[in-house]
Amino acid sequence: MSLADLLSLSLEALRSHRMRYGLSALAIAVGVGAVVLLVSIGQGTQRFIMGQMSQFGTTLIAINPGKIETGGVPGIFPGSVRPLTLEDARALRRLPNVIGAVPTSYGSGIVRYAGRGRRVYVYGVTAEVPIVWSMDVAVGQFIHSMDYDRASPVVVLGPRVKRELFGDANALGAVVRIADSRFRVIGVMESKGQMLGFDLDDAAYIPVANAMRLFNRAQLDEIDLTAASNDAVDSLAAATRRVLIDRHDGQEDFTVVTQRDAQKTVDRILGIITAVVTGIAAISLLVGAIGILTIMWIVVEERVGEIGLVKAIGATRRQILTWYLFESGLTAAAGGAAGLLAGAGGSWLLTQVVPGLESFTSPVTVIAALGMAFSVGLAAGVAPALRAAALDPVEALRAE
Repeated sequence: MSLADLLSLSLEALRSHRMRYGLSALAIAVGVGAVVLLVSIGQGTQRFIMGQMSQFGTTLIAINPGKIETGGVPGIFPGSVRPLTLEDARALRRLPNVIGAVPTSYGSGIVRYAGRGRRVYVYGVTAEVPIVWSMDVAVGQFIHSMDYDRASPVVVLGPRVKRELFGDANALGAVVRIADSRFRVIGVMESKGQMLGFDLDDAAYIPVANAMRLFNRAQLDEIDLTAASNDAVDSLAAATRRVLIDRHDGQEDFTVVTQRDAQKTVDRILGIITAVVTGIAAISLLVGAIGILTIMWIVVEERVGEIGLVKAIGATRRQILTWYLFESGLTAAAGGAAGLLAGAGGSWLLTQVVPGLESFTSPVTVIAALGMAFSVGLAAGVAPALRAAALDPVEALRAE
């Protein structure tokens, strides 16, 4: 029995029992469509978040005050977190494989000019922001290289702040007020867009010493380092821990996070969520498999005479088994193809309707969906196919 014969016999059976096979294929389509839809949205969200995080490069290392862990007994021996200081930043800047360090103090403030005011994030930083944060200046220049403690009254505006306050006019040299302090505009940043909902263009950058005084802080909110290469990230993170533990009296009261650590965390979270919702959607596949099993069992009962005739004219048990397995597999594959189109189309439609939602249907997802559907069909058809193959031709014809 050739492949053409199998296809011809299976298609004839599908045409003869369109409603039965159609309902079985529909159950498979619902399962595959749900799985493809959820996986596509999960993969799209993952790609979006990774793209957002990669805006600052892949060699960034962030150090934050406080240790992300829980320990001890509540109310007993309360601990204290030693803050990060400008001296810590200086010590880290001297480490090998560091090509840039940015001690950061930030908060929100109203930037005013000529009767206009806009509340934005104000970042106290240093001259190495363009290197460490992968940001470029569009007009003018960034903060001058100076000692961390110097408080030069200069500011670099994000492009949106500049546009809102100055319109098309030249902002360089203008004096703006942030809180009660005056700052001279020396540059405007290139557009960086948004990262995880934060508008990076709606910000102002001033020297870190100014920000600490402006926000009345004696400590830093964060220290960011850039390693010389991807290979140097892990060794630099380890060296950072050693230096800060030594400076903080043997206490690891800080948290060091690399870009790869953050990406792995995001991957793990999204992977768990995708696996859970995909598992729930896969229940529809189980329902579809039960439907195919039921339909094929009924079909075998109804076609006993046909099976007996085919076996009487020379069809082997293996050929009968292959015939019915192919029929159930074809039913599931048709449902899988329909579900794939529905899932991919639904994910694309959702991205058009829901702002900010991303989806991505990879070739692996396409192949896996079709393979999964066909495999489910084959598995569901095994028992009916074995029963058909085991029928005695004489008894089958007599029953007919």
